[in-house]
Amino acid sequence: MATKEDFKEALDRSPLQQIYALILRRGLEILFVGIVVLHVFMAPYTKVEESFNVQAMHDLLYHRGILERYDHLEFPGVVPRTFLGAITVSMVSSPFVLVAAALNLSKISGLIIVRLVLGTLLITTFLILKSQIHRIFGQQLSKAYMLIMVLQFHLPFYVSRPLPNVFALAFVNLAYACWLSGKRQMTLSFLVFAATVFRCDVILLLGPVGLSFLLRKEIEIISSIKWCSVVLVLSIGLTVLVDSVLWERLLWPEAEVFWFNSVLNRSSEWGVAPFHWYFTSALPRAMLAAYPLCFLGLILDKRIAQYVFPVLLFVVLYSKLAHKELRFIFFALPLLNLSSASALTRIYNNRKKPTWKLLFIGSVLMLIVSAIIVGILSIASYANYPGGKGLAILHEKDNLSAGAPRTVHIDVLPAMTGVSRFCENNSPWSYSKKEGMTSEDLQKSNFTYLLSAQPHIDGFNCLMVINGFSKLKAGFSPPRLSLQMAPLVFIHGNDRSIVSGTSQWPGCLIN
Repeated sequence: MATKEDFKEALDRSPLQQIYALILRRGLEILFVGIVVLHVFMAPYTKVEESFNVQAMHDLLYHRGILERYDHLEFPGVVPRTFLGAITVSMVSSPFVLVAAALNLSKISGLIIVRLVLGTLLITTFLILKSQIHRIFGQQLSKAYMLIMVLQFHLPFYVSRPLPNVFALAFVNLAYACWLSGKRQMTLSFLVFAATVFRCDVILLLGPVGLSFLLRKEIEIISSIKWCSVVLVLSIGLTVLVDSVLWERLLWPEAEVFWFNSVLNRSSEWGVAPFHWYFTSALPRAMLAAYPLCFLGLILDKRIAQYVFPVLLFVVLYSKLAHKELRFIFFALPLLNLSSASALTRIYNNRKKPTWKLLFIGSVLMLIVSAIIVGILSIASYANYPGGKGLAILHEKDNLSAGAPRTVHIDVLPAMTGVSRFCENNSPWSYSKKEGMTSEDLQKSNFTYLLSAQPHIDGFNCLMVINGFSKLKAGFSPPRLSLQMAPLVFIHGNDRSIVSGTSQWPGCLIN
């Protein structure tokens, strides 16, 4: 509790002293926020997995009530998704987007704004969770928790990306915070809401967590069923009410997702992985040094088991689904990191003892390696959006007269690697994403430009090639790890347009 003397001392400090004290006290939180913001500005574009929410936020901000212009009605995707996350972020972002428009900034600034808002919302939930960790396990462990998150790539990179998994993660974080604070029914409520509205697979987490509460006699089954039923009905009502209007049909989006992925098992059409993949590939990549520390934490700190075992069971249950992606198990990372932080704290506190000293040195080395890997993965990811980069370069280098119409056809690969409606310019520009067009179709349509994965297209000159990340290459003499780039997207200009052959374009020489 702050006293009058504390306030007086704070007032007596100079601004620089106050900033220095803040950095000492909140340095890791500030660093985490800085990393998230850096990812937003270095890789502002989005990929196909984020397509629905990013297009929805664009349409809500720029088309507002003109529903017939919304992207999802033309490109509905494989399964419908809820608008509730996009609406929330758009409402918060709207004043900032209006200011950007008044300053005549491009629409890409709107994409940066919505991603910063989403990132802020997720960071807030992480800090709420961290505050409960601080309260229960102490300041030292909470600092170790933040250090571990700073030295991971995937969580800081993805918390600002409009994936359904990320929206659900916000409520999972709040559920974990309630769990740590002893509010069991609120924990279940947040998980029910996340499963009903954003990601039906949260039910695989809800089951183990609820079972844990029952086995430990922390909830009464009848009252909990009643409480969760009320939350379920209200959640269904909310999503059906909002999404039925915007999708123009009676709809509960996550029910259709559940039917498609789990009942029909259609998700396997996008690839399958072995049962052990999450434990042998996804978690090691997502957690890095924290992965072995997580299992050590289970041994060293008995308080951790009640939180970690239900999460591990969630990953086991999810492993039965043939189609696997790392983002599907984001919900496991916050509490697995808690176990890692516990191990790291215990090792640090005993570092002067002979046996523990070896563990301490090993942990420090692993954290250093994690930092290096995070840097490499960040650089690779920044080069992973050639479609968005290509369209930005096209707008920059376009040299037609101001009033001349520009029509751009965007192929599948560029559309999947960064192009969204936030990247488009207003009139006289217009864009097509029609799939399955042949070379003859493209010529007949008389597009001014093409953004394509093909280096040669009849009737068009290749103006520029955009390289993107291809793979990591290891060398042993001397030891090194380098990024390999490859030509992925090509900008073409129509032969009949004055743009072709201009000196502003470097051409498409491919090494």
